Amino acid sequence: MMRGFALLVALGMLAGSQLARAETAATSPEQDFKAFRKYFTDKFPKVQLDDFANGPYSMNEGLRKQWIEKEVFPPYDFALDKGKELFEKPFKNGKTFADCFENKGIGVRQNYPYFDEKTNEVITLEVAVNQCLEKNGEKPYNYMKDDMAAVTAYMAFTSRGKPFDIKIPKDNPKALEAYQKGKQYFYQRRGQFNFSCASCHVQAPGEHIRAEILAPALGIMNALPIYRSEWGGMGTTSRRLTSCNSQVRGVPLKPQDPEYRDVEYYLSYMANGIPISGPGARP
Repeated sequence: MMRGFALLVALGMLAGSQLARAETAATSPEQDFKAFRKYFTDKFPKVQLDDFANGPYSMNEGLRKQWIEKEVFPPYDFALDKGKELFEKPFKNGKTFADCFENKGIGVRQNYPYFDEKTNEVITLEVAVNQCLEKNGEKPYNYMKDDMAAVTAYMAFTSRGKPFDIKIPKDNPKALEAYQKGKQYFYQRRGQFNFSCASCHVQAPGEHIRAEILAPALGIMNALPIYRSEWGGMGTTSRRLTSCNSQVRGVPLKPQDPEYRDVEYYLSYMANGIPISGPGARP
């Protein structure tokens, strides 16, 4: 099966090679954004820009129909209930998550990740959640699932429909460096299969691998966190990135490693203007 998929990716490389060359060259974020957006809108001319937030459901009618039916009683409902409860539950010092975030944490998902110019690092929503917990004397959550997935699912839900608005400070070379590192990681091949993130999500979106339809890189961050049938539960952005590394038989980094944060920064910037659709559900 993987041999057949490798052939599929090889055939798709021709179409994606021009974008890959442009993206890995010394281009500005603005140039990358235009090339990335044009590549996907040209490749999928029938898909409305906002619909890229829905991943594979935007490009397969059968799967889309199943998704619409499933959204009547979505499998992530339990996570939303738990996330709201955790979000509003006072810490031992009497404060809550609302005390750590702008607008009390409601409708802010579209602003993450951001570049912290004081610490010169990318701060994702998951990192911000754990920073809040530790600041208030609480134990940090597991980055991969459970409480972290629940809280970030609730925060994403309160932001649905708000377009990503990721900033790269132009006067801070460290911010640009983080962006460029994220871009490099996205296109760099790794693992036993010698795949990059782009091998699946730029060169072969819309194609099948086993029973799964590959999602396009454009909008791939918008639906996170997600419920996946293969996981039997919710998973965070950290879980999604580490599982991708494992699937190509590479060695995953630690959850929220700076390189993972940088690639999330890059992909989220590419999705600027596309609305948050999380939490999502995937096969």
